[in-house]
Amino acid sequence: MTNLRKSAAALIAAAALSTGGVTLAATATAASHAPEHAPCSTQQAHVDRAQAKLDALTGKFAAQSAKVKKDRKAVAATKGSAKAQAKKALAADKVKKARIAKAKKAQAQRVAHANAALQKCQASAPAPTGTTAA
Repeated sequence: MTNLRKSAAALIAAAALSTGGVTLAATATAASHAPEHAPCSTQQAHVDRAQAKLDALTGKFAAQSAKVKKDRKAVAATKGSAKAQAKKALAADKVKKARIAKAKKAQAQRVAHANAALQKCQASAPAPTGTTAA
């Protein structure tokens, strides 16, 4: 009975591997016959990703700024030991806001560089020639 299970498991594994190998070979063949990428598609992808990241950081920065503003009001409204805790929270949030601002500034530079690379690529790429049958 044990030999039967081992044989069945080996047969199933071999079938799965052979099917996977055929699929992998078909994918590799299809990829080799794929058409060329559009000119500057890589640069456009870089710009899109950098801009999406900048948009996300801008949202985080706005949320953190609102949190700092709320903490400032909490510090002003509290007294005693609660005020000390509110000051600690405010200081931590200010540090986080500064870190996000630095990341946002760096990401803005990345977007600018990606845009410059895209424009350079578009300027150097040959213009597509559209032939129309008249």
